[in-house]
Amino acid sequence: MNFNLLSILVACCTILRCADAQKDPHWVAGRNTIVHLFEWKWKDVADECERFLQYKGYGGVQVSPPTENIVVPNRPWWERYQPISYKLVTRSGNEADFLDMSQRCNAVGIRVYADVVINHMAREPVVPPAIGTGGSSADPASKNFPDVPYTSADFHLTCPINDYKDGGNVRNCELERLKDLNHGREYVQAKIIELLNRLIDLGVAGFRIDAAKHMWPKDLEFIYGKLKNLNTSFGFSPNSRAFIYQEVIDLGGEAVSRESYTALGTVTEFRHSAEIGKVFRAKDKLTYLSNWGTGWGLLPSEDAFTFVDNHDNQRGHGAGGDNILTYKSSKQYKMATAFMLAYPYGITRIMSSFDFVSSDQGPPHDSKDNIVSPSINSDGTCGNGWICEHRWRQMYNMVEFKNVVAGTGLSNWWSDGHQQISFCRGKKGFIAFTNWGDLKQTLQTCLPGGTYCDIISGQLSDDSKSCTGKKVYVEPNGFAYIDIWAFDEDGVLAIHEKSKI
Repeated sequence: MNFNLLSILVACCTILRCADAQKDPHWVAGRNTIVHLFEWKWKDVADECERFLQYKGYGGVQVSPPTENIVVPNRPWWERYQPISYKLVTRSGNEADFLDMSQRCNAVGIRVYADVVINHMAREPVVPPAIGTGGSSADPASKNFPDVPYTSADFHLTCPINDYKDGGNVRNCELERLKDLNHGREYVQAKIIELLNRLIDLGVAGFRIDAAKHMWPKDLEFIYGKLKNLNTSFGFSPNSRAFIYQEVIDLGGEAVSRESYTALGTVTEFRHSAEIGKVFRAKDKLTYLSNWGTGWGLLPSEDAFTFVDNHDNQRGHGAGGDNILTYKSSKQYKMATAFMLAYPYGITRIMSSFDFVSSDQGPPHDSKDNIVSPSINSDGTCGNGWICEHRWRQMYNMVEFKNVVAGTGLSNWWSDGHQQISFCRGKKGFIAFTNWGDLKQTLQTCLPGGTYCDIISGQLSDDSKSCTGKKVYVEPNGFAYIDIWAFDEDGVLAIHEKSKI
């Protein structure tokens, strides 16, 4: 074989292996799903890993951007997405706090994923000067960020993104006046690689790449290829590569497609969010979910990073409009999340929010603008303005459901032809939904005979002898009478082999 051709083939195989490796979230065995603890302080994240997440089967936690950001009056949430330097100092804590969080979370089997903003730097403040959360100053108007340092030579020319049919405009111009870095410059690449490798040193398992759509794939490929292997002192296997999930908003009809990035890592599947919201808002029929995934035009499962809502579209930004479900429509939101965790598709993430009225509203804070910690109520839910959807019984019990049925396929799909469905996951789990009317059917659960606790309406006791919710009696042939009333608190029922009484 020609030597040059052999070299090309070896290089191609290396790229493919790297991409496959960067689609592995490195969850500890028996765990699944990432929870986004949006705007939590690092100490509070560490506490939550130790006191809750490790016991409920979660696989990892996504944390807010750790790099120093510009301070904006009234402290909106989006200031975190305007870096002013690459110092690891934010309202969530400093670098020492981040390391402590990473050590404590990894020690109990919870992986940490950093949301990183590498597409741009901060825009001009409404009221100068531009001061950061770590005391750094900058002059965004002249594209001067001395604490990186970046100068105007490190950015694209000033132009607005105003044509999403033009890939060059999307990737070379400024999103909402944010100063757009030129990732083709070796110096810019080196500074970003240095930042990401520092976070790998600190024990992260991977990265959410903010605004990946606005960066050229070839530049990201180079940057990802220069990252260190994950730090084995945090329990990662040798030669493990960082898990990559890239924010690419693509509902179709634009120049930049999600498929342009799947060779580099997983991609945030916003169509999943938009379509699942549409269905559970009863704008479409549950019966059509039988071919969920690629049958709905979604990415292949191994490429898809899935969610019901995220910090952007729950506020009306991003994609999906009024189809998006949030904690504000709790019944449908819990149903959609249960379906996402029960159906074998994608790498799943749950949103954990704070309560908000306006779309700009930042996290709960004190009179000095310090973020306040979530309080934990006697029933395990949160207070102090924090919603903590991940602590809702219906959420964490479905995370357990997904762990129990791991490795099984979907079978025995049933539908009334409209808004009621059920299905099995192998011989380990069963779930049923009604989005309209009472569901009263004898259905195949695929489970061994016995009495089971519905993990949605209640909880199995620690000794497995009692259930605080509905009980389901399964006949020896696997059939059971299932009833979900239209006005029940939840429109879903789920049982699995470990919920047997």
